Amino acid sequence: MFNHRSAIASLLLAAAPFAGAIVPTLLSGSAHAQDLTPRAGPQTQDIALVGIDAYPVDREVITDACVVFSKGKITRIGARAQVQPPQGAKVINLAQPDGTRLRAYPGLFAPFTTMGLEEIQAIKPSRDTSETGSISPEALASVAVNPDTWFLPVARSNGVLLFGTFPSGNSIPGRASVISADGWTNEDLALKPEAGLVVQWPNVRVVRARWMDLSDEEQQKRITDSQDRINGAFRQAQAYLAAKAADPASVKTDLRWEAMRKVFPEFLPPTAPATQKPKPPELPTFITAQEYDQILSALAFAKHFGLRPVIVGGRDAHLAAEQLKAAGAAVIIDTVKEIPRRDDAPYNANFNLPARLKELGVAFTIASGEETAHERNLPYMAALAVAHGLSEPDALRAVTLSAAEILGVADRVGSLSEGKDATLIITDGSPLEIRTRTLAAYINGRPIDLTNKQTVLAERYREKYRQMNEQKNQPKQDGAGAGAAPAREMPR
Repeated sequence: MFNHRSAIASLLLAAAPFAGAIVPTLLSGSAHAQDLTPRAGPQTQDIALVGIDAYPVDREVITDACVVFSKGKITRIGARAQVQPPQGAKVINLAQPDGTRLRAYPGLFAPFTTMGLEEIQAIKPSRDTSETGSISPEALASVAVNPDTWFLPVARSNGVLLFGTFPSGNSIPGRASVISADGWTNEDLALKPEAGLVVQWPNVRVVRARWMDLSDEEQQKRITDSQDRINGAFRQAQAYLAAKAADPASVKTDLRWEAMRKVFPEFLPPTAPATQKPKPPELPTFITAQEYDQILSALAFAKHFGLRPVIVGGRDAHLAAEQLKAAGAAVIIDTVKEIPRRDDAPYNANFNLPARLKELGVAFTIASGEETAHERNLPYMAALAVAHGLSEPDALRAVTLSAAEILGVADRVGSLSEGKDATLIITDGSPLEIRTRTLAAYINGRPIDLTNKQTVLAERYREKYRQMNEQKNQPKQDGAGAGAAPAREMPR
């Protein structure tokens, strides 16, 4: 068994002088109600990790690798025999005495969360996931993110370093953002403040069940009203942007519709040449849809307005595979761990959905489907998909590079590639394996503190029982053995 302690010590050397802040934090006995760990400063010295196996995701595994990063970017990655650390770099040799090697992976990416937008669901002031009103495209998730949330350190301690954070609750609740797991402010956290517009598409099928107290007519009216509300907002935005393109000076700026500009194809002025084609939408539209007919309805809506759809949920996505591919739509799967909805469905209908979408050629990523507090479980959702037919490399890609591609940040994160951000984790095994430990993490080349409330509490109670055992093993003092007078009770 290799020496984890020496490996961790070597990794912490790279964090100096930041490492000095890590150890007291870990050993302190206080448990914080929010993230009070210090933030790492920008990378000032080149770092070279040697003697590890690198898993770049976008190409084959590099055994006995050297990974070099400078000023927050990966500058070299390759076999140790071919890549030499630059002069003056801090070289961290992670080779183990028994010949085993630690592993480097890109930071895991949770694509669909409310990270930073809520703390305790039962306490309303700690929830900031939705705005007043049903149409609020101007709302931007990154603006409301709490950088001191205590869920970030818990997630990053298990290797989850990147998040798509989504507003929720309304027909058009706002725009999603991509954030990282370390920063002083929400601006520091924001990797991509504006990742796309979120649309909560209604279920289009009338529900007949014991618990449903609305008639078919009442349900259908609600469905129609919700669809009309969304379609009406898009028509207003479309008319506004077309008028703005035709005569900007005559149209008063409306922040709601300006916020939707990037999800539409380019609006050309009337003077544009007839041969000029409008640019496609700059950003995707994330549309929540689970059932087959709901997905088809959402795709028809996206086609009507010329949007770039991404289906969020996608429980029946395998049934609509051809339509999804024709629309160029990817799927964010958030139901991997759920039991089937239909009585006639096999028990593993959701477990093997990623494998089926892979076989059908539909682009997808895997979300945890958990509450924000449990986003650390993301890799185990991918592992569940592996147990039901998805290959491990494809599962790893689904929670790294595929997530980055779908949320529009693959030029910066998602794989260990030269020129990308040095956002990576060091582990003692596959991150999909529940026994694997994340030993170190870097975000933009900065060493990240992996302690959190749970690790501090664990250390606290280890110390408690250490002291108890120490006292138990001490020799008994004179008079404390047999025959000693019993202790007198205090008068009440």
